[in-house]
Amino acid sequence: MALQHPSAPSRASSRVRAGTPRSGVTHVNTPHATHFTVVGNHLLQHRELSATAIGVAAYIQSLPEGAPVGIRALVARFPEGEIRMSSALRELERHGYLERRRERLETGRVVTRTYSYNKPLSGPDEPPPPDREPVPDREPVPAPDPQAEPQGSADPEPEPGPVHPGATALLAGLRRHDPRLLLAERDVRRLAPGVSAWLERGADPEAVALALTANLPEPLRSPASVLAYRLKALLPPHLPAAPSARPIRRPDPFQTCDGCDRAFRAPRPGRCRDCPPPTAAAA
Repeated sequence: MALQHPSAPSRASSRVRAGTPRSGVTHVNTPHATHFTVVGNHLLQHRELSATAIGVAAYIQSLPEGAPVGIRALVARFPEGEIRMSSALRELERHGYLERRRERLETGRVVTRTYSYNKPLSGPDEPPPPDREPVPDREPVPAPDPQAEPQGSADPEPEPGPVHPGATALLAGLRRHDPRLLLAERDVRRLAPGVSAWLERGADPEAVALALTANLPEPLRSPASVLAYRLKALLPPHLPAAPSARPIRRPDPFQTCDGCDRAFRAPRPGRCRDCPPPTAAAA
């Protein structure tokens, strides 16, 4: 009987080509003739970018010109939520792979354009083109939306007018909702008429503070400009007066019946309804 050699290589292992590493990935590559995208290793092997940011960058580079790449479009395409997508886009902007700017068309309309770079920009100190201006993290939407306000010096300012007594205190207290809303005194004076318009229309001060502080854009470059936009764009109509509170009728106190010693409710001491009234002699 022939001797067996357990150390002899098996038929399967004999197919491994020479030079193949003992562990780790082994690439099985098939050349692509169509439908492929060239992505640099400086992106795919980036030391500081998250896996989500690298995947989003590769996906954006594979899209045709004009494809939507806003947060809502990415959330509709991938299972990651809005927070992770927003964070990934900020990472790509920080490292020079993405640039989102507002540009004014010849018609005067302002649109958001996203620039994707297959090689990163030279660095954060590179000056932006003169015909573009930075925009907030979120995309503007057609309807007035607290997440879509512009953040430049051209933001609309409230109309001057009388100041409600509580307007200044409301603006000064916004820092309790978000520390970034610590306003300068001149900004408080400028925004106070806008807050007064809300209060004079019957808006509750707490509701005004919530409308001004909810879902603030990231990054928040100009808090006063965002507040000025919201005060004008989200101004409510004249609200009906709240109904007057009805007086609360409290139940009568407990009394002890003079006839049977049972407890009953009545405005004053006496007999319960089950006991006959006292006779004249007893009285």
